[in-house]
Amino acid sequence: MATIGFIGLGNMGGPMAANLAKAGHNVQAFDLSAEALAKAVEAGCQSMSSAVDAAQGADVVITMLPAGKHVKSLLMNADVALFDCVPEGTLVIDCSTIDAQTAREVAAAAATKGIHFIDAPVSGGVGGAQAGTLTFIVGGDAQQYAAAKPILEAMGKNIFHAGDHGAGQVAKACNNMMLAILMAGTCEALNMGIKNGLDPAVLSDIMKQSSGNNWALQVYNPVPGVMENVPASRDYQGGFQVDLMFKDLGLAMDISQQSACATPMGSAARALFNLHKSQGNGHLDFSSLIRLYQ
Repeated sequence: MATIGFIGLGNMGGPMAANLAKAGHNVQAFDLSAEALAKAVEAGCQSMSSAVDAAQGADVVITMLPAGKHVKSLLMNADVALFDCVPEGTLVIDCSTIDAQTAREVAAAAATKGIHFIDAPVSGGVGGAQAGTLTFIVGGDAQQYAAAKPILEAMGKNIFHAGDHGAGQVAKACNNMMLAILMAGTCEALNMGIKNGLDPAVLSDIMKQSSGNNWALQVYNPVPGVMENVPASRDYQGGFQVDLMFKDLGLAMDISQQSACATPMGSAARALFNLHKSQGNGHLDFSSLIRLYQ
């Protein structure tokens, strides 16, 4: 079992840290939120007073932060940067969803200090984080991937090596762009059916057994009352916020511009989520996009 410093205990990071503790690892946890830190302690983690303290003596450091600027600041640019505090050979796993270029810059800075850094963004949502069934998409070299895999397996069931540093972030951006497109199309189709007198549950069952079948219909139906234990049946609370989907679509659009890739459907999905967000819905789950159509 390893000593793991875990920094960032939000909706995703908290359950991830809890699963590491459940697996028998010694988890030294830190978050700016006292409430989040208290929940981690209840789950078997140790409470640390700072990110630097959480990293002290750790074999592995895991970060789960909102954006690239936070990752870069914590690891490289802070007055007391983590890369200046951990010894050579430490494995740092960033599970945040950030831009690929920042991931590459951080990896390069780590390499100059003999620190192993990988980007390992996740897919699977809060439910997957709680159940320990997340998908991890790793960018790094083969040796780093091999070292990280046993740790990641305590938090997820699908671990992929996407390629070199930054590749995890590119793959995550592609996945979430596809997710946004599928959710927008699902909302559009269900709304049309409802407005023409169809029962959304029946229409969903029809499409699940037909060529329109997709993940949103299978496990994340956006219409309230059709499916239990999804955000749509909790007034779109919890889950994956519109604000975060809009952020991820921005990352995808950055990649598309940098690589001259045509993404007309991704761009359209981003415009829809931006309109929904601008109407005060940024805090709701992204499946609430159906309200825009309604």
